[in-house]
Amino acid sequence: MFGETYMNYKIGNVEALYPRINKTYKFDSGENRSVPCDPLDDGAAYEMSFKMNQDKAKALMAAMAAFYKEKREAKWPEKFPMPFTKDDDGMYVGKAKLKGAYGKDATNKPKQYDAKNKELPEDFQLTSGSTVNLAVVLVPYSMASAGVSLRLRAVQVTKYMPVQVASPFDSVDGFNADDIAEEDENPFAEVETESSSVVEVGSDIDDAFDEPAEEPIEEPKKKAAKVKTAAPKEKEDLSDLVDAWDD
Repeated sequence: MFGETYMNYKIGNVEALYPRINKTYKFDSGENRSVPCDPLDDGAAYEMSFKMNQDKAKALMAAMAAFYKEKREAKWPEKFPMPFTKDDDGMYVGKAKLKGAYGKDATNKPKQYDAKNKELPEDFQLTSGSTVNLAVVLVPYSMASAGVSLRLRAVQVTKYMPVQVASPFDSVDGFNADDIAEEDENPFAEVETESSSVVEVGSDIDDAFDEPAEEPIEEPKKKAAKVKTAAPKEKEDLSDLVDAWDD
């Protein structure tokens, strides 16, 4: 596919940044982020950035520049811009990418391997902060701009960084989960039996299910009805009390 215009290159012991290589992604302007997509969609690609120290950046830049010079055509610029950015820690950040398709032919997804060179599952999702080795293809080009692209072929994960979900809150004074006393998780501790019957070794099991004899119920005694007596007549009725307030 590339003829003699490409060169294989390995970038060792770098830090993975924002890897999206478990499937193809494209940028969605509506959501303002990269979203999963079909390999044949416009803009579909496997891509990741990586962080490296100055020595690795110089070695990679030298290989890119030498290959560009070797394959440079007459109308191409003699030089191309610096392809890496420098962060606040003095580290350099590069980018490797593979289009989801060239024309109507979908590309093969970059392979991922562990430190023992065992291929990882298809759905393995690399995380930022992991340490990796990258196998890329150097491809010189000159279009609107000139340079050497790094087409991603494979990734070897030598140190995996588990996914960390960040809390949307700040730390404040208050409840601390460490203050909770551990409860006994034994489901059989301090369990009260539903029956007071105890089965002894050698006894008849049926005896444990015998219902206790019912005690005789005494017939309720009839109580003599009380004769209601009329309430004593008050000395004064309500009208007399009201008249008294006028005095």
